[in-house]
Amino acid sequence: MHLQGSVVLLTGATGGMGKAMVHELVQAGARVIMVGRDMAILQDLAQQYPGKLEALSADLTVAADRERVVARMQGCQGFNLLINAAGINHFALFDQQSEQQIVDLISVNVLASLLITRALLPLLRRAPKACVVNVGSSFGSIGYPGFAAYCASKFALRGFSEALRRELSDTHVGVLYLAPRATRTAMNSPAVAEMNAALGVTMDSPATVARALIHALKRDLQEVHLGFPEKILVRLNGLLPGVIHYALRKQLPVIRKFAETETVNVEKHS
Repeated sequence: MHLQGSVVLLTGATGGMGKAMVHELVQAGARVIMVGRDMAILQDLAQQYPGKLEALSADLTVAADRERVVARMQGCQGFNLLINAAGINHFALFDQQSEQQIVDLISVNVLASLLITRALLPLLRRAPKACVVNVGSSFGSIGYPGFAAYCASKFALRGFSEALRRELSDTHVGVLYLAPRATRTAMNSPAVAEMNAALGVTMDSPATVARALIHALKRDLQEVHLGFPEKILVRLNGLLPGVIHYALRKQLPVIRKFAETETVNVEKHS
């Protein structure tokens, strides 16, 4: 799709990945309505590109806030691109996560994205060409120890993207599922970064993900997995999951050590 002149609703705009996406979208000629919980950060971003950005403070897990966002977009001429980039993560062994952490994670990563998409689809259908982008993860295709609930949320988002794409296949609304690998954002704690370094896992910059998003949108791609060997491992896990299971089983002691360290640190500061 052509981004020049597009009107974008971007959720999760205050995160590291969201900020990078804001920059790339504006550079590509789009106007962006940024949604996030921290109005101060949103306003700081808006001042960087006068007339190109609009700040909209909202918690999309709250029905009244979703309704307010939809009401704003109803009066927004040219709206043709929804990017669901809001997300949270809790690195921990599954039985060491609290019930509230799991509820929050599923609410933000899955329910909020599904419900705002459902509400905005009628508006997207009005555009000559439109797209829904769901920002997933390599962990939406590979179940990884220490991220069980997060994997569940991203597997759900990938399945939603696939089903919705097929449901809309006879319309002019496309669906892109973008799956970054490990990325250097605040969502990944120091323990995660240290674990990735110990395991030799490469972490991309938010700018790398944002550029991949623009590339995929311009080429009307449907599903994009970032990074090597991650994109190969995704395919291999689909064909020969036992091979990936064996490899991750060998990494488990390292993963468990950092997950338990993370849990202790969280408990100390809670």
